[in-house]
Amino acid sequence: MAAARHSMLDFMLGAKADGETVLKGLQSIFQEQGTAESVHTWQDHGYLATYTKKNGSFANLRIYPHGLVLLDLQSYDGDVQGKEEIDSILNKVEERMKELSQDSTGRVKRLPPIVRGGAIDRYWLTADGRLVEYDIDEVQFGNILILSGDVNLAESDLAYTRSIMGSGEEDYTGKDVLILGGGDGGILCEIVKLKPKMVTTVEIDQMVIDGCKKYMQKTCGDVLDNLKGDCYQVLIEDSVPISTSPEEDSTWEFLRLILDLSMKVLKQDGKYFTQGNCVSLTEALSLYEEQPGRLYCPVEFSKEILCVPSYLESWVFYTVWKKAKP
Repeated sequence: MAAARHSMLDFMLGAKADGETVLKGLQSIFQEQGTAESVHTWQDHGYLATYTKKNGSFANLRIYPHGLVLLDLQSYDGDVQGKEEIDSILNKVEERMKELSQDSTGRVKRLPPIVRGGAIDRYWLTADGRLVEYDIDEVQFGNILILSGDVNLAESDLAYTRSIMGSGEEDYTGKDVLILGGGDGGILCEIVKLKPKMVTTVEIDQMVIDGCKKYMQKTCGDVLDNLKGDCYQVLIEDSVPISTSPEEDSTWEFLRLILDLSMKVLKQDGKYFTQGNCVSLTEALSLYEEQPGRLYCPVEFSKEILCVPSYLESWVFYTVWKKAKP
């Protein structure tokens, strides 16, 4: 599949930019490439120059009056010679800009090229809006489960699984365990090793189970080969409404309600495990540390923060339980 390679070079000049001087100073670099030039100018908004080659590759040079100069180059990603030409242009522009500004350039930023439209999409947004490029040409995090465009779990994320289970501090021997979601089989696989009485996993999507059984054996082991074992069962069930009346339009109010309902069905000596990622870290801290007073019963909690490898983020993990009666 054909893909486009988008390279970017930014300059923030230390002094007010003389757009005409910058434009004329860089023109020769693009003319050497045999490009057709088109220039637009605005009295108060600077310059926009476009340089186009016969093979369709092009460069946009945007010069703002306040000193910001942006260079964007786009070419066919499969053209090796084109990549070398782009690198050469970027190097020449960077050197020429230093000459034109007499080394007074306030900031130079050369961003990694983005490959757009490739056969494999390497780019995924994190929950806090950061763009992460995964090195899919080479195994880095193992296979990754992606749901609705979001990274869900990678084979490298055993730290996540162990943390949401209590980081080895919990004794699961002879215990009843309920996993809501967990179709990747990671938590189930680890818990069955600890001799529980019965583990029930409720997963809404059979496709998740099928995909993980086939591609994420390092995570799920063999627990998804059959949906029932000596000490566990996996139920494919749709969720049911927790309320028929409208709720406050707030994610945190919804999560508070879930926590409240969980406490109601939890045994007196039971524990509830959950997590929040970095973007919701502050809100999660508030939810579990300030909201307990709004629950139907007093609760206590412990927490742990660690980095989840494939997310490149710090997550907070909570263990919540009913406060002992006096």
